[in-house]
Amino acid sequence: MPRFYSDDRSIDLYYALKLVRGFEDKVSVLHRQNEILGGVYSGRGQEAVVVGTAYDLDASDWVFPIHRDLGVWLIRGTDPKLLMAQLMGRRAGLSKGKDNWTHAGDAAHNVFGATSMLGGTQPVAAGVAWKFKLMGERHVTVSYFGEGASSRGDVHEAMNFAGVHKLACVFVCENNQYAYSTPVSLQIAGESVARRAEGYGFTGVVCNGNDLHEMLRVTNEAVERARNGGGPTLLEAVTYRVKGHSEHDRAAYRDKAEVAAWETKDPVRMWEAFLDELDVDVAALRAEVEARVREVCEEASEFARSSPFADGPDALEDVYAADVGRPLPSRAERSQGPGAAGA
Repeated sequence: MPRFYSDDRSIDLYYALKLVRGFEDKVSVLHRQNEILGGVYSGRGQEAVVVGTAYDLDASDWVFPIHRDLGVWLIRGTDPKLLMAQLMGRRAGLSKGKDNWTHAGDAAHNVFGATSMLGGTQPVAAGVAWKFKLMGERHVTVSYFGEGASSRGDVHEAMNFAGVHKLACVFVCENNQYAYSTPVSLQIAGESVARRAEGYGFTGVVCNGNDLHEMLRVTNEAVERARNGGGPTLLEAVTYRVKGHSEHDRAAYRDKAEVAAWETKDPVRMWEAFLDELDVDVAALRAEVEARVREVCEEASEFARSSPFADGPDALEDVYAADVGRPLPSRAERSQGPGAAGA
């Protein structure tokens, strides 16, 4: 992915972490002010997962985020203004104000929209990867789900299909310890979600979801394996959902000591400690980056507010595909990138 703050990779990654956190915190505030339409599901504390799995992907790869992966959109390059307009249900949003933000997609940046049935996009991700294989394309799909959704049948079916056909899929399980209020101990009887990959004939990896270095490493290994015909990988990123399931959930079912212990493993603080070891003036950089993130968030909020809501007749638009009947692109055209691939 192109750098979007600094030519220094370590600093750019720090900005990515702070942008994801700052944008989500801004959305939480706007939700309390009744400016966001639909639910808000904060990924605070899970930033290293979304940054680590999306940052180094090729532009032609496809991602399938879910409700707690707002950061994936930002890292893939979705304009924060358009994303905020989508969250506010405005016409300038990605679906022109017609749907909840979690259901929208961003085809310009190869972001596939999710459904409310968490885990339901795993078969779609496998299907897209199947298309890549049929067409001889070296693209990869990266799809996300939680440890709760790992209990769903369609997640198993997708991974079984991907394993049988050695598809270029990276399945990312964000194990944040709770499926709403159900703890992981009541979701998984075995050692881990990743261990299940053995049954599908491909690699499963348990990784520290709060360690950005580790997330970048295991993701790049998985993507390289998939791109070169080595088949899928199931990454289980062990992390923690710092906030409740959604903005209305106080998460009173959790022990305070547990929350406090996980907060010491905060991914942003861990990256700041790394930067400090590199003799970076972390305090000065933090102030600089936070100022820029606030500016981005305010610009996005003002842009969204300035956009009108959709009108009733707008519901009749975009019902049918505009290019029905268009000749299929040639193999050469399909291999030129996401615009030509038509995935």
